[in-house]
Amino acid sequence: MNADVHTRISSPARYCRARTGLRPALLACLLACVAISYADWNFDLIIRNAEKRYGNIGSAKARIEEWDRLINSSLNVEENEKLKVVNRFFNRQLRFVDDSQNWRQNDYWATPIEALVKGAGDCEDYAIGKYFTLRRLGVPSEKLRITYVKALTYNQAHMVLTYYSNPSAIPLVLDNLVGEIRPASQRKDLLPVYAFNAEGLYLPGAAGGKRASDSKKLSRWQDLLKKMREEGFAIGEG
Repeated sequence: MNADVHTRISSPARYCRARTGLRPALLACLLACVAISYADWNFDLIIRNAEKRYGNIGSAKARIEEWDRLINSSLNVEENEKLKVVNRFFNRQLRFVDDSQNWRQNDYWATPIEALVKGAGDCEDYAIGKYFTLRRLGVPSEKLRITYVKALTYNQAHMVLTYYSNPSAIPLVLDNLVGEIRPASQRKDLLPVYAFNAEGLYLPGAAGGKRASDSKKLSRWQDLLKKMREEGFAIGEG
């Protein structure tokens, strides 16, 4: 995984206008923006697009359909439960396979469809799949960060998804190496390097770290968003 921070990341700020003083109107507007950005995903279309690209996708079709069912069954559960079911789904559905073997590239960020078609992925593919699924389930992007870390036990680069219940909270870590979701304070084996989401790039520090840049500058992130749109996903800016 390439640690070159200079080639990356940021994302456009989203906002809604509402009449001054009308907090309910502003809230409704914000919710409408989220709904538009992450409209219902048409999995019939998504599967057809995958079949056009790959031909007969065999058992991968069942994995994608199971993903669709998970989303539909988890829309109205509590946020902590969403974290658990999504973390468990991708940890079970994907085998860990290094990018050099899976994609013949040193560092390739796969879409969830690409990972599910292969039934395998590198650490960032688990984190990406979890991030977009939780976004589809209504978790705001500001609560989620795809986090680049050093896995000290293995002495290698690694990616996880982190979840902040509030901006100053100790984040929860959704990881493919450790199946149980744990607070970052209990993951001494991980050394944070940087993190990103739709809002920007963050460096480690207190209260969630400092926003250092814009995710539009992260080329791999922008390439990933482009690929997902081409696959048929309504994802806004991530």
